[in-house]
Amino acid sequence: MKPAPALLEAVRQLALRAGEAIMTVYASDFDVLDKRDQSPVTEADLAAHRLIEAGLRELTPDLPVLSEEGADLPYATRRAWPRYWLVDPLDGTREFVKRNGEFTVNIALIEGGDVVLGVVHAPALGVTYGAFRGGGAWKWFDDEAQPVAIHARTEAARPPRIAVSRSHGSPRMQAYLAALGPHETVSMGSALKSCLVAEGVADLYPRLGPTSEWDTAAAQCIVEEAGGKVTTTDMQPLRYNAKASLLNPEFLVFGDAGIDWSGFLPEA
Repeated sequence: MKPAPALLEAVRQLALRAGEAIMTVYASDFDVLDKRDQSPVTEADLAAHRLIEAGLRELTPDLPVLSEEGADLPYATRRAWPRYWLVDPLDGTREFVKRNGEFTVNIALIEGGDVVLGVVHAPALGVTYGAFRGGGAWKWFDDEAQPVAIHARTEAARPPRIAVSRSHGSPRMQAYLAALGPHETVSMGSALKSCLVAEGVADLYPRLGPTSEWDTAAAQCIVEEAGGKVTTTDMQPLRYNAKASLLNPEFLVFGDAGIDWSGFLPEA
């Protein structure tokens, strides 16, 4: 396998190519289908999946690939994987369908249940975030060759700025926000909410609704390398491939570890 910096760049380039395939569909009159869980899927999801899977298999032939669009693998098979790729070819399909640009390509490398490399590319916005363990977190702009280092805000603003989902609000989230007291919100789709925390634009992203492991892995590496945290509501790091279900528990993404963000949670 390539050294981590070279591997990150190779994965970033693969995400850029997947983004180009997505944007080709984005510019067309595409169809929207429903998957078995009633979530939407488009040709862009499938085109990006095929391109990323082929690219990763060429880059690292010995590593398995677990993708949202090819996830029918029994736990008995994947529990034996010490290292694998975890991919969401198009995170934020609802935002893609709405044509608001807030969707991403997420590619993560998982090792022993932890994320050790992650790339989040937002093709419609022209930005990419990336990180590998011990290497810091970075943001690329499509029209600039060199990335800039990003850092989470380790002392929250007053009032704190909260990243919230544009498409997945709930009464439980409203109760949590009310308990926080005075705050500002910024609405965003896909893994970009976590990236807002990673770059210090938001202080907290609480997710109190369902997500899957491919939704969070790549951004988690970026947040952690930027100095932030991604934890369950009992303040344990979010981990991967540790159970049969690929659904995440509720989680919190934050920069300021001096605040007990879990203390505002309503009773389940």
